[in-house]
Amino acid sequence: MKKKFLSILSLVLILTGIFTGCANNKTDSLLTAETTAKVVETTSATTKTKLIGLADLVPHSELIEFIKPQLEAQGIEIELVGTAADATWNEKLDVGDVDFNFFQHLPYLEEYNETNGTNLVSAGYIHVEPIAAYSEKYTKVEEIPENATVVVPNDATNEYRALRILEIAGFIKLNPDLPELKASVSDIVEYIKPIKITEIDSAQIIGLAKDFDVYIVNTNKAIEAGIDTSKFLFKEGEDSPYANIIAVKAEKANDPAIQALVKALQSDETRKFIEDKYNGAVIPAKID
Repeated sequence: MKKKFLSILSLVLILTGIFTGCANNKTDSLLTAETTAKVVETTSATTKTKLIGLADLVPHSELIEFIKPQLEAQGIEIELVGTAADATWNEKLDVGDVDFNFFQHLPYLEEYNETNGTNLVSAGYIHVEPIAAYSEKYTKVEEIPENATVVVPNDATNEYRALRILEIAGFIKLNPDLPELKASVSDIVEYIKPIKITEIDSAQIIGLAKDFDVYIVNTNKAIEAGIDTSKFLFKEGEDSPYANIIAVKAEKANDPAIQALVKALQSDETRKFIEDKYNGAVIPAKID
């Protein structure tokens, strides 16, 4: 009887151990699955990168929208927090409010650095917006009368571009020893055909166009205003050194997400998009 009782007790203990082990295994499995899910979730989250940027409306933000799907496939999200360039955009980049901006050419950026003591750099050339002369009164250069009023941008680099195409068109002659592609009205050494030049902020030019015989403005401003950019009087050539850039702080130039952004904007697909959409008003930049 005693032996029979011990046998039954042993059997109970064995069965209890088996069921306890199964339960523990099941719990361990559940814990392992839960932990794995958390690791996967964390890993997935850490592979996503967000770039905050500022990009002028046309064509800059349109190009960003075009390449967004390519970057999303690489785990890179682009958020634009502004699409109307103003004088604060480089300051916001310098203080770290944004990761990049896309609205300017390199000479403009270098002038800003020199004036403000900043260290912003180009991460890559993207496109050229040839500066051009338009008129609401005349359709041909030959129609422009003597003493015509002409308005040009007043920042040093864009003013040089405007004065340079006036020189090529036969209106003025510039000092041949200008430093670093910068100029103002004071650098005109001869008026071949008398004109009256006014210098104002480029953002205001189109709004005041009717007050002048000729206005010279960047192509993107003309496109944004709905101007037919094929109806220019004269314009910059395709070899312009003023390609628009992705600007970043120097320490961020080699950031993988920034490099991916530039690569997408310089891709053959994006170049074709530019050529098809803007029909020469915007042209892809020459990539070294």
